[in-house]
Parts: sequence; C-alpha cells; structure tokens
Amino acid sequence: MINMIQSARDQVAALTQTAYERAAAAGILPAGAEVKATIEIPKDTAHGDYASSFAMAGAKALHMAPRAIAQAIVDHLELEGSYFAKVEIAGPGFLNFTLGPKWYGDVLSAVETEGAAYGSGNGGNGRKVMVEFVSANPTGPMHMGNARGGVLGDTLANVLARDGWNVWKEFYVNDAGNQINKFARSIYARYMQILQGENAVPFPEDGYHGEDIKELAQAYYDEYGDAGLNEPESDALFAVAQFGLERNIPKMKEDLKKYGIEYDQWYMESWLHDRGFVADTVQLLTDKGWTYEKDGALWLNTTELLKKKYMAEGKTQEQADKLDLKDDVLRRANGFYTYFAADIAYHRNKLEERKFDLAINIWGADHHGHVARLQAALDGLGLDGSHRLVIVLMQLVNLLQDGKPVRMSKRTGKAIALHDLLDEISVDAARYYFNNRASSSPLDFDLDLAVRQDSENPVYYVQYAHARICSLISRLAGEGAAVPAASEVDASVLSVPEELALVKALAQYPEELHLAARDFDPSRVNRYLTALAGDFHRFYNACRLKGEEASVLAARLKLADAVRAVLSNGLGLLGVTAPEKM
Repeated sequence: MINMIQSARDQVAALTQTAYERAAAAGILPAGAEVKATIEIPKDTAHGDYASSFAMAGAKALHMAPRAIAQAIVDHLELEGSYFAKVEIAGPGFLNFTLGPKWYGDVLSAVETEGAAYGSGNGGNGRKVMVEFVSANPTGPMHMGNARGGVLGDTLANVLARDGWNVWKEFYVNDAGNQINKFARSIYARYMQILQGENAVPFPEDGYHGEDIKELAQAYYDEYGDAGLNEPESDALFAVAQFGLERNIPKMKEDLKKYGIEYDQWYMESWLHDRGFVADTVQLLTDKGWTYEKDGALWLNTTELLKKKYMAEGKTQEQADKLDLKDDVLRRANGFYTYFAADIAYHRNKLEERKFDLAINIWGADHHGHVARLQAALDGLGLDGSHRLVIVLMQLVNLLQDGKPVRMSKRTGKAIALHDLLDEISVDAARYYFNNRASSSPLDFDLDLAVRQDSENPVYYVQYAHARICSLISRLAGEGAAVPAASEVDASVLSVPEELALVKALAQYPEELHLAARDFDPSRVNRYLTALAGDFHRFYNACRLKGEEASVLAARLKLADAVRAVLSNGLGLLGVTAPEKM
C-alpha cells in the first residue's frame, strides 16, 4: 500500500520537525514548541511541489517573525537521501520543497512492486460494507436507469474493495407486495384474453402494458393451456406470478452478467415475510414506542423520529417543528405490511443480523424523500441509520442519437431496455460512459459518440493510450530495448516537464482511489484515467524514445510501461478492457 504523495507529505513534516529540533538545540529557535503546520501541493510548480506553513504556524509559539523561523529551518535541513532536491522560502515564510530524482524513481518502483494491487489503501480497515444496487422490480426488463445504477454500484464496490473494505454486492428482489400483485394481475388478464378474447376480459387500469407481459402470458398458455380456468383466481394469480418471476429473474441475471456484473447474493423480499422478520421488526418499533394505530392501520411516528434525527444533526427544536413532515403506514387495515415496513426490516437485517458496518444503496433521485425516513426508522431501532446507511442518489440519463433524445424502445414502446442498449454499443463503452459523471449530475449518453473511434470518445481515448504503449513496447523490444526493472533506471535523467508531470500523475492514483471510496464517487476513476491518457500523449509527443542514449531510453520506456500498468489497473476497476491493439 504505497502512496508516494502521502510519503512525500510525511517526509516534509519529518524533515521540518527535525530541522526545528536542530535549530532549537543550537539555540537559534526556542525549544519545546508544538507546531501544527499544513502541507499543501501548490497548483503552480514554480512554487515547489510541496509547501509547508511551519514558519507561519509557529510564529506565535516561537515569538519570532515567520521568515526568521523559515530561515532557521532551511539552515538546519538535511536533504541528502530524502525525496527533495531543494527548499526555498517564499512569501511570508512558506517552505517550498522541490522533489528530486529519488522520489520519481520510487514512484516507478512502487508501480512495478505492487503490480495489480497498486493504488490499494486501508481506508476501510477491513470493515464490512454492503453495496446494494440496481434492485430493479422483477416485473419487466431493466432500463437505462438500471444501466447507470449497475455500473455505478459495481465500480463503487471495486473501489471500496481496493481501499480496504470487506465488500459484499447484493441485489434486493422485490418479489412480494403490491407490484407483484399488479404483475400477477397483468399476466393473468393477458392469459384470460388469450382464452376468452381480448374484448371479453378487461385489463387492469394500473397494469403493466409492455409486450413482455403478453409474451409471459403466451408462454404460460403454451405450457398449461386452459388449466387456469379451473383454478380459483387467487391460486391462478400466485401461479402466474411465480411463472413470471422464474423467467424474469434469470433474464435479469443474464443481462447483468453480459454487462459484467455479478452479485454475491440475490436477496428475496419474500424471505423476510416468510420467516416473520417484517412483523418482528414492526413489533420492535412498537415496543420502542414509535408506532400508533389510526383508522385500523399501524403507523410509524416518522415525524418525531425525523425531528430527533434533524436535531441530532444540529437543527433547533423550532427549525425541526417547521419542517413539513408526515408519518408512514407500516401495516394497512387489511393486515398487509407496506413496502416501507419491509424496507426497514431488510435494512435491519443488513445492519443487525448480518452485521455490516456500513450499508450503501444506489437509488434513483426520485427516491430522495425516502432517504431520511429510512435512516430515521433505523435510528428508532437503535441501529444508527443516520451514519451506517449511505444512500447514493443517481440522476437521470438522457439518451441521445443524431443529437436528439431517444426515449422509446422499438420493441416495447417503453424506456430503452439494458439488453437493447447492449445490442447497440459495446459493454466497454456502456460501462465507461455510465460512470463518466458523478451520480449527482444528469448524464447525457450520446450513442453516436460511444461508437466513434477517435479522441472525442473518452473510452476510446483511454484505451488507445494503453494500446499505443503496448505497440511502442513491442516495437522497441523487437529492436532489443526491453522494459528495464525500476532498480536499473536512473531517474535523474527524467527532467523534461512532460516526464515529471507524468510521474506525478502516476503517484496520484492511490490518492484518487481513496478519495473515490471516501466520497462514494467512482467517476473520479474515469476523470483520472482520461487525464493520465492526456499526460501520456503529451509526453509521447514531447519526448523521443528511439535514438536516445541508453539511460534516457530506459527511463522513458519504464515510465511508459508504468503508465500502461496503471491504465490497465484503472480500466479493470471500471470493468472495461485494456486492449493491446486497436
């Protein structure tokens, strides 16, 4: 777990502290002061690569002018054997450190030594996290929103695992409740229309109208004929629902597998109901005083739970009282539990029964109002849902072709299905594009751009950089110039700005992965890879390899190979291939 940026920061702090202690021992600075300095990376490298505020931060404790402190520090710094070539005083007393060859060489060594594990961190510290994503209703094909949520959740899981979390990926199947009843009634109506004629059987007003429902009804008829006529309607509804689920769920798994997504578990909502876990969870909320009965239904006092949550987050009682809050039904007057009750039970199962330290859900932005309510309900159970449940809200996807919005599937007349999309473009393009912007931003997906083979297509741009390096290495190997080991490279010959910028970009990778995990924003990986590809192309245009003296050729070849390794590494996290030829 080598992070060369953090290593440089740590060394700045250690060198500065040691220099202060030497100056204090010499009687130049007062001894015993505790100075808490910041260490920043200046945007302009003319100000050095790292800037320490030690002199300004210590002025009060040391009773001296910052520049005098800075001069004493510089006079007692020992840089030999360190990552830094020089230190200069700037402005009111900043200590500006400039990196030297040892650091650049160690970056190349870190990429080589860690291999596929390069970029790993320990932000998760082995804690258990569940990432639940897609979880589409099994009542029809998955659509564009599921396509974005799928790659977002899968990539976030990969990033969290790289940052030291113990990751579990799960799909929650809503195979119970109102939507399954509607699903059953829709199939049953189409089935009866096959038997009795379309005009003889009314279709439910709120039913599912897609062609997929007609296909399921036809398949049921092909297998069972008119057997449904002789069954009680309740039995027939149960039978057609199970028939539909047994066909839809495998299709969902097949589509997601084609998309490069496989789960640790597909968790059924019905499991919670069958073992009484939903009823038990509702009873626990009642025992804790958070429910009441009205009009024959059992209600959760969501209003008070949310007020308690918001006040814990810093709102005043007066502010909390002004919020437009409402309570939620947990059990209807007919005795059936609501979806919200089952959702609370499912998340209790995650946090209490299966003991995940953190539960992350990828939801569409239209679920925004549900976030705080679910967290507050878990707070009411004593499970600290406000901190242990993280909801990543995802904005809509706008599909474009010929510069115009594409809204309908030709086959179903509904939103574009995932399997239809993957018939049009590659999995690589889909996965890269759907993760190319932060989840909080709407995403314009240009079908024409996704299949173009030029630098305007971001996935092509990054993959081309990888393929270009592979071709370069292969060509030079044929001429007798193999990629050297890092220990054989003289990093002091790397002096051109494009070379140094490229090494710094490689060093940034572990930091980017940690920030992507910390912020639950895997799109940082895309932005990093696009920037790294750009840095490589600039390096390639500015720095020759063939014909250079041996030490320069070796260093540049090693640098190119390190870029290849990190591009492959990052594309792997995105579930995108790293081609050797294009």
